[in-house]
Amino acid sequence: MNTLFLAKAIYILGILNIVGLLLVFFSCRCLPGMRWLKPLWGAAWYRAFYRRHCWYWYFFFVSVFLHAVLAMYLYGNPFTN
Repeated sequence: MNTLFLAKAIYILGILNIVGLLLVFFSCRCLPGMRWLKPLWGAAWYRAFYRRHCWYWYFFFVSVFLHAVLAMYLYGNPFTN
């Protein structure tokens, strides 16, 4: 496979990991530090955003999995000789 393509895909998946993490973080009501978001909980747009919380987790896990698999494929395991 094209090394440059894989490196770009790994980079883009890394950015998507950060986006997915932010989506999960800001849609989670169970984190202790999220009380500052409590005024937003009643807003219609936040309720629509929160309803997709489980989907954000799927997005995050898939992006992390693909990122890890492609990185190990391209760069290998650094702990083996």
